[in-house]
Amino acid sequence: MPSEVMSMREPYSPTIPGPSLLSSGRYIHFGPFRIDQQRQEVTRNGSRLKLQGKVYQTLLTLLEKPGEVVTREELRMRLWPADTHVNYDANVNTTVNKLRIALGDSSDKPLYVETIPRKGYSLLVQAEISNRAGTMYAPQNGTSGANAEVPSSRSGILKFSKSDLWVALGAIGLILTGMLIGAGIMRFWMNQASPTSPHSLALVLSHLLEKTVL
Repeated sequence: MPSEVMSMREPYSPTIPGPSLLSSGRYIHFGPFRIDQQRQEVTRNGSRLKLQGKVYQTLLTLLEKPGEVVTREELRMRLWPADTHVNYDANVNTTVNKLRIALGDSSDKPLYVETIPRKGYSLLVQAEISNRAGTMYAPQNGTSGANAEVPSSRSGILKFSKSDLWVALGAIGLILTGMLIGAGIMRFWMNQASPTSPHSLALVLSHLLEKTVL
């Protein structure tokens, strides 16, 4: 197997001295991505990405120094032993390009990995490290914040609709009450009127009720 292609299961042994900033937790979250350092797996929204070993190590190297410049020499030291005879520049470029492809990133409009001319590369996002697999890091572009506002907006619409419903029910109740009072008054008036004309009074009451309903 060529030296450029390594299994994700290959043991990871950094050659750059100094404590790793990623050792405080098992999982690393940034954007839609999650890294399980114990299993050496990278997933995007739950779907596993197939990263070569050196591509995975390049990602970890960048995550150790978010916002800072990781020089090409640092990547060379991390990825290849001192006695390895390869074209380092070409291989570093190829490895970083593979990482960008896996992340869905672009060198022209980078979201995660920015090229620093004549120096190296820089990670544009801050990662969250934890021991909880379910913790997800909010994307930097604010998309999650916009989505988070949707439930509150919907709940506001629901409350507004309920208020309208109560107002409508109250109005209907007032109308029915008025109709009942009016009918009682008319009935009382009919009882007090001349007994010789009940039929005409009933017609008048029926006509008034029809107008009220319409």
